[in-house]
Amino acid sequence: MEKLNFVKNGVIKLPPGFRFHPTDEELVLLYLKRKVFSCPLPASIIPEVDVCKHDPWDLPGDSKQERYFFSTKEAKYPNGNRWNRATGSGYWKATGIDRQIVASKTNHVVGIKKTLVFYRGKPPRGSRTDWIMHEYRLAGAATAPCILPQKNNMTQNSATQVEDWVLCRIFLKRSNKNEEEVSRRPSFIDFMMVRDKNEPAPAPSSSSSSCSGSSGITEVRSGKSDHEESSSNCNSFSLSDCRRDP
Repeated sequence: MEKLNFVKNGVIKLPPGFRFHPTDEELVLLYLKRKVFSCPLPASIIPEVDVCKHDPWDLPGDSKQERYFFSTKEAKYPNGNRWNRATGSGYWKATGIDRQIVASKTNHVVGIKKTLVFYRGKPPRGSRTDWIMHEYRLAGAATAPCILPQKNNMTQNSATQVEDWVLCRIFLKRSNKNEEEVSRRPSFIDFMMVRDKNEPAPAPSSSSSSCSGSSGITEVRSGKSDHEESSSNCNSFSLSDCRRDP
């Protein structure tokens, strides 16, 4: 049976209606581990890209969706354990703590998930962006080689391959600023409850001059002009729109 290849020019091309949403465990055991030990993958759907050679918005694929890449890590210094995560316009910076990925069947730790945020500029004065990367690497039980029928692709350099290969999931975090602004806007009821600071407090209710909200009937004391009657009625409301021109 011919192996299906869903990657063309470094971009995932799935048939209409199909989506690629693997779990962390599936990414580690079914894709990363098989990639490290040169075992057949479930599908050729994740391209090989040196992530740090590109800015996140320049990577292959649709930047509005999650993108997955196999990548190798490059040492920042010849004799050091720190990895170079600098790109052309900025750098990836680790945030939070690394999380263990546990296999559901064996309850063994099979991978480590690291979260990184992209910063524009040079460290340590870079400006934070909304680009997020989840970096997966093998750990624990997953470092054992794949054992396939009539074939074992374990090589002498497997230990080095385990350290070098990672699987990256990159996406643009959605901003909730607009939603927060909408939630902070005063409602129409709040507006009705706010009294105009320049408007005098309402006069105490009396039988001679009052506004009844239920009946809408106003008793007016004799001897007052129409203008005075209008002002008396408006004092019992909180909206400045109630004023009438003399």
